[in-house]
Order: sequence, then structure tokens, then C-alpha cells
Amino acid sequence: MLENIRRLDDLPVEGRRVFCRLDLNVPLRDGKVGDETRIRAALPTIRYLIDMGARVVVASHLGRPKGKVVESLTLEPVAAILAELLDQDVAFIPETVGDTATKVVSDLRSGGIAVLENLRFNVGETKNDADFSKQLAALADVYVNDAFGTAHRAHASTVGMVSLVADRGAGRLMFKELEFFGRLLQEPERPFVAVLGGAKVSDKIGVLKSLLNRVDRLLIGGAMANTFLAAKGAAMGASLVERDKLVVARELLAAAEARDVGILLPQDLVVGADPDAVSGRTVAWDEVPGDAMALDIGPATVDAFGAVVTGARTLFWNGPMGVFENDAFAVGTTEIARLVADSDALSVVGGGDSVAAINKAQVADRISHISTGGGASLEMMEGKTLPGVAALMDQI
Repeated sequence: MLENIRRLDDLPVEGRRVFCRLDLNVPLRDGKVGDETRIRAALPTIRYLIDMGARVVVASHLGRPKGKVVESLTLEPVAAILAELLDQDVAFIPETVGDTATKVVSDLRSGGIAVLENLRFNVGETKNDADFSKQLAALADVYVNDAFGTAHRAHASTVGMVSLVADRGAGRLMFKELEFFGRLLQEPERPFVAVLGGAKVSDKIGVLKSLLNRVDRLLIGGAMANTFLAAKGAAMGASLVERDKLVVARELLAAAEARDVGILLPQDLVVGADPDAVSGRTVAWDEVPGDAMALDIGPATVDAFGAVVTGARTLFWNGPMGVFENDAFAVGTTEIARLVADSDALSVVGGGDSVAAINKAQVADRISHISTGGGASLEMMEGKTLPGVAALMDQI
């Protein structure tokens, strides 16, 4: 895959307009950026382009405005933070395409940078509209995609415009993501262990099926484990259980047994009245009280999971082991995070809540790779080629 994608260093960028698709979908609080993580992750690519004398056009989405202008989702605060981090002027363009955008981009000098308004303010972005794609491409001499978190979306800025720009390639962050997932998917060092959590089996059926063909052991926690435990006959009390996925869960357990892939489910659980409860108590996996919810894995499960994680040579983790946002039910997730960090294995953590859990456990610096894309990372692990990646491989 990577041999068919041009690296940032291989692109002729000096003095040229470089359309840089980033993932700057950051949380905003009272009109200010609440977390700069994604902005900082994009800096290596941006700084390289500036140092090489490119005229940088930054583009991103923010939230889900559904093709309408939503003032609270403007990228203007992001442009302001970018200016601070880069210690240089950053022009903010209050539109995605149009006369103003064309003029500001045309007037950029080498090493200059401008930020387009939220791409999703234009209905053509998520529809991968041909006309909108042409208008975006008209702002570019070179195209760089550094937004792995949106590479699984076939949008105008990730797919539609790409074939219209002759010189195109992957940014620093995108290339790093593809390198690490390539190591997981192509002859990983064994034992290869996957840890999956989160709320729903339905969100991860595809990746579960794929992992059964790739891993040696599969550890399942979080609310999705409830459905598997229910499929084994546990009542599960008031816990979240996807009743319509019990058959699927049984099929996955049978498939794992047939392929000699060990699936480990929780041996014990920490239960509480609801996710906001101030405390919980530990019960066996099949002894959840009728009025209680399973909200974390218990200590025996942490030990069992830990023994497998410690012996792994390759690790993939996506999804928390419980309601880790509540300290009363965060122990399981935090302990797994520490065990993954302590492991000598190549460790890759999927995006979203998994990253938040890693940060909460303060072990991010000891993980081999923390992915910036939740949905994209899962589709990669399913073995899919992401539309935004495929577009970079196409040749005119």
C-alpha cells in the first residue's frame, strides 16, 4: 500500500499552493478550542510545508453542521490557535470556496498559510459533489491528506477533488498511521492480541469477524461483553445488552472455537445502579442482580486479561472496559491501559474513547502508536482500503 503513495518529502511544494486536508475536528467551549491535541498532531506536516516555501491552504471539517452555516462550528478559533502554535500570521477565510477564497489563496506568499472555513458548511462536502470538488481543486497545485480520522469517508475533500490534482500524497501523520496498521495487518509478530471494548457489538461486528482471522487471542470487555455473556446464558440484570445480536454473538464464539482463537470474556464485573453511581461492587459474570448494571470489569478479569496482554508481542486495543468517565468504574480500563503500556509488544490503540482512557491513565508516552481515527482504525483492522487512502493511490 505505502509503496503506491507519495510521501510528503517527494512532492514538489516550493512556491506552490498546497491544499492540506487535516483533521481539526476539535472540541469548542464558549467559542474557544477546548483541546489542542489534533491541531498539534498536524504541526509536523504544516511546519515542513512552510519551511519548504509552500503556500499552505488548510482545510478541515468541524462537527456536523449538515451543509449549513453554524456559527458555533466555525474554524476561526482553530485558525487563531494555529497562529499561536506556529508563531506566524494565519489568514482565516470565511468561506470554503468562492471569490474571497480564490483571492486570499492567490495572494499567499511562499511560507504563508490560510485556513478555509468549515468544509461541512457546504452541502457538497459530505455528498462528494463533483462541482464542489472542482472548486476545491481549483485552489490547489498539490494535494496532501493528513486526516486519517476522516479517510474512511468518501467526501469531496478526501476523494472527489483528489484525482483533479496531479501531485498528491500523504502527510506525516497519515503516513505514520498507515505504517503502524500495516505492521498489524501484514505478518504481525505473535502472539497477536486484540482487546475490544465499548458499548455495542453492532458497531464492531465487521472488525470482530476480521480479527478472528488475524489474532491469537481476543479479549472482550465493556458493555459489548454483556451481549456475549448474555449469549452464554447470563441474565445480566439491567445491563446494556443488544438482544438482537445474541445470535451473532453465539456465532462469533463458535467461529472462534473452530479457529482455535481464544476469546476471553469477563470472569467478574463491577456493578452499580446506573452509570452515575458513586460506587460499585464486584460480582461473578453470571450473578448480576436484577436491578444492577455491569459497568466495569472486575479484578479477576483484569488479572486474566493482564496475563494475556503481558505475553503478547503485538497488541491492538479499541474501546474502554467500562464507564471510565466515572472514577467508580474506571479501574478496569485504567489497569488495562497500564498493562498495555508496560508490555514489550508493539502496541496500537484505536481512536476515540480509547485515546481518552490512555490519557486519563497517563501512559500515552509508552504506547507504540495512538491512532487519531476511531472509525478509520476499525475499518483498517477489518482489512478495508479506506476511500481517502485509495484516492492517494490513484494515478492520473
